Amino acid sequence: MGRQPLRRRVGFVPPVSSFTPSGRQLSLIQGVKLTVEEMEAIRLKDIEELELEDCAREMNVSRTTFSRILDSARKSIADALLNGKAIVIEGGTFEISAIRQFTCPMGNRWYAVGEHITAQLPKDCPIRNK
Repeated sequence: MGRQPLRRRVGFVPPVSSFTPSGRQLSLIQGVKLTVEEMEAIRLKDIEELELEDCAREMNVSRTTFSRILDSARKSIADALLNGKAIVIEGGTFEISAIRQFTCPMGNRWYAVGEHITAQLPKDCPIRNK
């Protein structure tokens, strides 16, 4: 019997919990499941464009564990896109981070704490607005 997985740290819980392909009868659509930590891995690597080591540190996992999470997420997303399946975001073993890093389109980075971390991504860069 293996040990219980550690809780992965996530900085953002997506406000949307599912995506469905249009033009298909909902009752006939199969789905793939993405965990919250898989979505966090996609956000950190593909949206925030952090290095693997930095992504792993943000999620409080090893680099190899982060790579496995990211590979699993990308495989599920590819399956959904290529085969017209719905994507359902739910579950996982995670905890919400007390601090979240943001990056604006200008490339500036800053941190938010408290209730601001689960809110939608800020639209304004505080550095640009000074």
